[in-house]
Amino acid sequence: MSNKVHLGHTARKRFGQNFLTDESVISRIVGAISPDNDHVMVEIGPGLGALTEPVAESVDCLTVVELDRDLVERLENHPVLKHKLNINQGDALNFDFSQLQQDGKKMKVFGNLPYNISTPLMFHLFEFAEIIETMHFMLQKEVVLRLSASPGTKAYGRLTVMAQYYCKVVPVLEVPPQSFTPAPKVDSAVVRLLPYDVKPFPCKDVTVLRHLCTTAFNMRRKTLRNNLKHMITDDEFSALNIDSTLRPEQITVEQYVALANLVCDKNL
Repeated sequence: MSNKVHLGHTARKRFGQNFLTDESVISRIVGAISPDNDHVMVEIGPGLGALTEPVAESVDCLTVVELDRDLVERLENHPVLKHKLNINQGDALNFDFSQLQQDGKKMKVFGNLPYNISTPLMFHLFEFAEIIETMHFMLQKEVVLRLSASPGTKAYGRLTVMAQYYCKVVPVLEVPPQSFTPAPKVDSAVVRLLPYDVKPFPCKDVTVLRHLCTTAFNMRRKTLRNNLKHMITDDEFSALNIDSTLRPEQITVEQYVALANLVCDKNL
C-alpha cells in the first residue's frame, strides 16, 4: 500500500490513532486473519486502510466500524474500497455486532485497536462470542501478555480470566513501534482470540463471574479470603478445594468459574 493515503489526515490523539505502515507486518496479519467469503468480515477502526485494502482484495464485501467521520468520508470516496465496504460510522464500544449477522455465517473480526479502548472493547465483543469465529487484534504488547497469561504471573488478572473463559488465546506476532506512523511509545503485538463453541468451564451467570473477578483483583496484594469475604465463606472455599489464603492471580479460570457458580447457586 502506498503512503499516499496519509496525505491530508493527521493522526488524532483523542482517537488513539497510530497507523500501520510496515508492508511485511501487514501481509503477515492479513495471512493470520485469513479473509474469505464464508464469513462476515468485520474490521474495527479501519483508519487509513492499511489492513482494509488487502483484506477487501480477497473478499466480496467487508464491513467496517469507524468512529472518525473524516476517515469514514475518506473510505466512502476511496476509488477501490467504496464498492466493497459496508460502512458503519459510530463507536464500536456501543455497537450491536449481532446486527451484522448473516444466515449460516459466523464473523471474523479484526482491527488495530486504539490502546485506550482495547480492554472495554474486548469485554463488549465477548458478549457476541457465539456469532464470532475468530478475532485478530493489534494491541499493546502488555495487553496481549495479559490476555495470554498463566496463573501465578504478574500479568494474570481480570482480563485474563474473562478472555480465557470465552476464548482460546494465541499470541501471533510482535510489532515494533517503527511499523507505525506516528511511532507509538510502546511495543505492539497481534493476538488471535478463538471463541469456544463449547466452553470448557461453563458459567451459570457471566455477570456474576465478571463481578467476582473485579472484586478479587481490585486489591491484588490481599488474599482471596479478604477480597471475597462478603461473597464466599471459608467453608465454601474448602468445599471447592480452593486455598483462600492465595492471592487473586494464583487460581485458575476453572476455579474462578467454580466460585461464580457457587455464588449463583446461593442466590437462587
